[in-house]
Amino acid sequence: MRIELRNKHFSRPRYNRYLTATGNNKDRARKLYNANIRLAQAFHPMLSQFEVVLRNSLNITLATHFADPDWIINQKTGFMRDNSLRSSHYFLRSCVQKTEIKLTRRSIPITSGKIISDQTFGFWLAFFLSHHYSLVGGQPIHIFAHKPITENRSSIYHKLDEIKSFRNRVNHCEPLCFNGHNIDCSLALDIRTKLYNLISWIDPQLIPFFENIDNIQNKTTYIMTI
Repeated sequence: MRIELRNKHFSRPRYNRYLTATGNNKDRARKLYNANIRLAQAFHPMLSQFEVVLRNSLNITLATHFADPDWIINQKTGFMRDNSLRSSHYFLRSCVQKTEIKLTRRSIPITSGKIISDQTFGFWLAFFLSHHYSLVGGQPIHIFAHKPITENRSSIYHKLDEIKSFRNRVNHCEPLCFNGHNIDCSLALDIRTKLYNLISWIDPQLIPFFENIDNIQNKTTYIMTI
């Protein structure tokens, strides 16, 4: 790609970080920039499938807790409207209502399945915030049936929040291969470890599936050779 074309469409400040990390070596900077894209690409299957597992595990647990497969619809008038949630602007209820409005505008029938599949990572993460967690009887922690005894709501929340923040970096094409001005994939590898830990705490039998779609290590190894 020509330099003027790259600077116009990808911005000079974004690319300058890669030049700085490679000592202004244009060839290395180009390879590193492209390798960062491929690392982000490698994370997408892991992150998306983890979100599916997290979402479905929480749905099963909460459906059992409320003895209601349509809890996500019916709890708009249940715990989701509790006065204690006023300061958070009734976040969960608002998310559900936004999906219902969107489905109605598209003339799509409103079902629990469609609402559940439309919710963001942030929606499910919110169940590990203390104000929501207590209103559902601490049920969310039970999806991690195989967790170490030292792990609790707070520690699980922080791990999930780190994964959410990293996922946002991936989705917004941010650098994943730096520590300051140095080429360093330690954050990416730490997130990978957290993903595997959380997956194994939900169900260790899921690990082979995730290993089969995981190409992160190869991408980070290549980056460190640039």
